[in-house]
Amino acid sequence: MTKVLPHPILSLVIAGVFVALINTFSLGSVVLGLLLGFAIPLFTSPYWPTRPTIRNPLKLIVYFAIVGWDIVVSNVQVAYWVLFWRSASLRSQFVIVPLDLTSPEAIALLAATITMTPGTVSADLAADGSAILVHCLHTTDPAGTVEQIKTRYERRLKEIFG
Repeated sequence: MTKVLPHPILSLVIAGVFVALINTFSLGSVVLGLLLGFAIPLFTSPYWPTRPTIRNPLKLIVYFAIVGWDIVVSNVQVAYWVLFWRSASLRSQFVIVPLDLTSPEAIALLAATITMTPGTVSADLAADGSAILVHCLHTTDPAGTVEQIKTRYERRLKEIFG
């Protein structure tokens, strides 16, 4: 079964995302989405030496809800800064976030989360995966920003991926 369908959850996600991006629910879009969901993991499975282990899928749903809320709040905050502050008032900084995560999938999800949240961008990852460089559009407390990333996102990802 794993040779034919090496990553079944990924296959369903690919099919679902494809149908959502097409924005038309029809038999053709579902069939094409399922074909892509079957073919992409099958052809890319040699590049996945191990499967990611998700220890608590329910916490993953909670994580995505928190990230979604943070994206909405950050959009409002960044819009306020851009519309009502002078550019000289913004305190852009790079901060280094040391990582306790070891799973490449968890590190990639953390970097994606940081980048998707307006006002921050993951700029670089240490070669050994021990730290991530984050650019903040505005922060007056770099240590507080690092602590917020570690407690709000990294701690949850450690619970999800182990």
